[in-house]
Amino acid sequence: MTIARSWSVALVGVDGHLVEVETDLAAGLPGLALVGLPDTSLHEARDRVKAAVVNSGLTWPQHRITVGLSPAALPKSGSSFDLAIAASVLAAADVVPTDAADRRVLFGELGLDGRVRPVRGVLPAVLAAVRSGRDRVVVPTGNAVEAGLVPGVAVEAVDSLSGLVDLLTGRSAGVPPLRAVEAGDVEAAGPDLADVVGQAEARLALEVAAAGGHHLLLTGPPGAGKTLLAERLPGLLPPLDHETALEVSAVHSLLGLLPPETPLVLRPPFRAPHHSASLVALVGGGGRVLRPGAVSAAHGGVLFLDEAPEFASGVLDALRQPLESGVVEIARASGTARFPARVQLVLAANPCPCAPARDRDCTCPSTVRRRYQSRLSGALLDRVDLRRQVQPISRADLLAPGSAAEATALVRARVVAARAAAAARWSGRPWRLNAGAPGAVLRGELRLPAATIGSASRALESGLLSARGFDRVLRVAWTLADLGGRDRPAPYDVDAALGLRGVHRAAA
Repeated sequence: MTIARSWSVALVGVDGHLVEVETDLAAGLPGLALVGLPDTSLHEARDRVKAAVVNSGLTWPQHRITVGLSPAALPKSGSSFDLAIAASVLAAADVVPTDAADRRVLFGELGLDGRVRPVRGVLPAVLAAVRSGRDRVVVPTGNAVEAGLVPGVAVEAVDSLSGLVDLLTGRSAGVPPLRAVEAGDVEAAGPDLADVVGQAEARLALEVAAAGGHHLLLTGPPGAGKTLLAERLPGLLPPLDHETALEVSAVHSLLGLLPPETPLVLRPPFRAPHHSASLVALVGGGGRVLRPGAVSAAHGGVLFLDEAPEFASGVLDALRQPLESGVVEIARASGTARFPARVQLVLAANPCPCAPARDRDCTCPSTVRRRYQSRLSGALLDRVDLRRQVQPISRADLLAPGSAAEATALVRARVVAARAAAAARWSGRPWRLNAGAPGAVLRGELRLPAATIGSASRALESGLLSARGFDRVLRVAWTLADLGGRDRPAPYDVDAALGLRGVHRAAA
């Protein structure tokens, strides 16, 4: 009896678990048994691995082969285990040294001809391997740059099973040094805010949303510029810090969205799913293999829901918990998967189903308008800090000979300065933006004078604001102060925050 082992990683959400791949060669009828809770695609690895070994000119062991994946109680899925299974079998057959396979964590799908194909999820898998104390990984050539983003690991890339054998036997040196991905490599110009005609109030709301990380609702007729504004929000945001960039890149790796040349996502992502999107498409889930949804694909950036009332109400309400916690937790009988989901939500809505260009042309009865607007539940809207009515573009603005609107670069400079002020204020805390500040802190150690928050207090007392809404008004007021270069909000900052939330009678 001969036993050899290699290693791989099983992913549950973006969390990886080190898996020991053991192979036992025993006397008996030739065949391969795979044990350890493999799914259908992993069961098919038996045929892929055998064909790849034979077609690479190697000898397949004529023994009863048992491949065990430990821990056995952990469900395992996908084709990324192919390379580890092949290495373990070849080590047990003395084709490659057993210690060479045992020292490495391997990922990759095998073609029947022996080619090694790229797989999804390499970045979070390599991160898990490093956290488990492993410092050497073997990946497909197409995933080499992605794996090289993880510090403290030696990456060896192969493009065929023969190349893996050469690597494990010492006949090849592995992958050359990987090119570091710098911010300048991926900096790309997006749509410019100067393209938006008019809409001064909506532009202000967009700037405040970018500076404080606040959620935004834009309501107005078709053609007013709601989508144009939302698409320009990511351009106002600074590049992602390294930790967040790795989190975003890990999610995109699971979705197969990373470009192989520059896999580190440094710009805030933008996702705009269609209003027919299902709950699973928006929040995540699935069958045995749980996948991230659009809210996780937008982690660190902007999730834009155009025609928001047209989304199924249950789909929208499922966003309430991720908006508060920044995490999606999907529970199934086989386990629980966690995906990061800290996003800025932008909702766009028409005022009624007929959506005329001018409100006076609306033919909807008042009951229909109320029913349409009520599709956005109060519990969801209470989590939206900024609500602006986008007015139709006037003829004068549209036909003006030259646009005096500020460009994205100018507004981004103010946003970056405001975020720096907020980051200095919240230094040493688990949040960096005003939108993440707990209400207890804003009402406690950073409590504002009664004269400053008078209008918000009256709105709370009259029922125009909920307790959560009161805290959110305070957060927006701090953001307005940061944009204005003030150490603390003034009464007019609180009044402006109430106006940006759509509460206009508070100061009366």
